[in-house]
Amino acid sequence: MNILITGSNGQLGSELKDLENNYPEHTFFNTDINELDITNKENIETFIKENNIECIINCAAYTAVDKAEENKDLCKLLNEIAPTYLAEAIEKNNGWMIHISTDYVFGGLSDSYYINEMHNIPYVEADMTIPCGTYGLTKRNGENNIMKVCSKSIIIRTAWLYSTYGNNFVKTMINLGKTRDKLNVVFDQIGTPTYAYDLAKTILEIIDKGMISGIYHFTNEGVTSWYDFTKMIHRLSNINNCKVYPIHTSEYKTLTRRPQYSVLDKTKIKETYHIEIPYWIDSLEKCISKLNIQK
Repeated sequence: MNILITGSNGQLGSELKDLENNYPEHTFFNTDINELDITNKENIETFIKENNIECIINCAAYTAVDKAEENKDLCKLLNEIAPTYLAEAIEKNNGWMIHISTDYVFGGLSDSYYINEMHNIPYVEADMTIPCGTYGLTKRNGENNIMKVCSKSIIIRTAWLYSTYGNNFVKTMINLGKTRDKLNVVFDQIGTPTYAYDLAKTILEIIDKGMISGIYHFTNEGVTSWYDFTKMIHRLSNINNCKVYPIHTSEYKTLTRRPQYSVLDKTKIKETYHIEIPYWIDSLEKCISKLNIQK
């Protein structure tokens, strides 16, 4: 297949690029803003037609959750409008679209909040989406638009993404742990970290095994809090001189409400594609080992 990857310089896009040599039967077109402006409908259609693109992996997104409240138009353009352009264009070419979404489509204050978050029930794909903030709203709308206009579409919701590439929570906590004596980290937000390498590997396996349209959830296995995540990051990084204190969400003010409990049920993707998903601590250990090698 001829596969277009958008947002190829980000965490997930970079991990996909590292794995491409394992799939010599495919031709990959790695693009970011300099190679393809996904907010320009004509540019997208021309690119897809000229390169006979048969599958799009859309990793591009506006992901600055708090800044989204101040840049709503840009957030909507990148998370809602641009994915629709991509979906419409690939549909004309009778191709597939794999779109990366987020746990932020859940967790808004609603009945689902009380059912799932108050009782610690992982979200399944069919649960009602009540988004958190502008970021979550635009990602949810992007999902809906893609499913409407592209008959061969796959939505993969993920959460707490990190990698050896780009800026992310793991790198930030390592840097802060080495430069500060103490840190305050929220303990009452629960979810699952996702190593972008594992997600990239799964996406390419899905393409290889035969794509089946629908919405899927993917994170690593297990459950943790941001506080416990930080403690494990420091332990695996041999950071011993920084004291980490647990605090309530109410003590850490942000423009956007975070989901209190956004654990995603991964049964569907595991049963559909017969994949095994690594435990979050095992994957974190691999990522930190790679970071140490890169020093």
